[in-house]
Amino acid sequence: MTAKTLIQSFTLLAAAGVVTGQALAADPPQSAQTITRAGTQASIKGSVEYFTGSVRVDPLFSANDVAPFSGAYVTFEPGARSAWHIHPTGQRLLVTAGVGRTGEWGGPVEEIKAGDVIWCPPKIKHWHGASPTTAMTHIAITGTLNGKNVEWLEKVSDEQYNGKPGGKHE
Repeated sequence: MTAKTLIQSFTLLAAAGVVTGQALAADPPQSAQTITRAGTQASIKGSVEYFTGSVRVDPLFSANDVAPFSGAYVTFEPGARSAWHIHPTGQRLLVTAGVGRTGEWGGPVEEIKAGDVIWCPPKIKHWHGASPTTAMTHIAITGTLNGKNVEWLEKVSDEQYNGKPGGKHE
């Protein structure tokens, strides 16, 4: 897989999944297990177009015809976060380290910690990232529908990130 394909497929979001919202081409049918060895896929820097702050995406697996979802570790440095976005089939986030934040349009900012599992339903506008003082890593598992797994929207403002009056998700 080329670096360009990985970048298109895994900058999340998704978190987690893709930079452009385009899914990977289907893998050929297989009759045996596949092992992707740790350290064989390059880390990708989160695009400034879709993230605020320093974000690293470590691809885990891509979508295919049999399993139309992808997965990646996404690490947000303190204060870093995704832009607002939606997923056509939803997204699961498994927080593996640190402390983070997530917000849903119209709702409060929620603190998330290692061990928490977040379900973002289909077509719900949301964001996620680290807390202001602590990095956060999650595994993002994102489904694909009609060749897309994310629709990127506007950036999350500092007021929205901090949950302050005037920064409501409205």
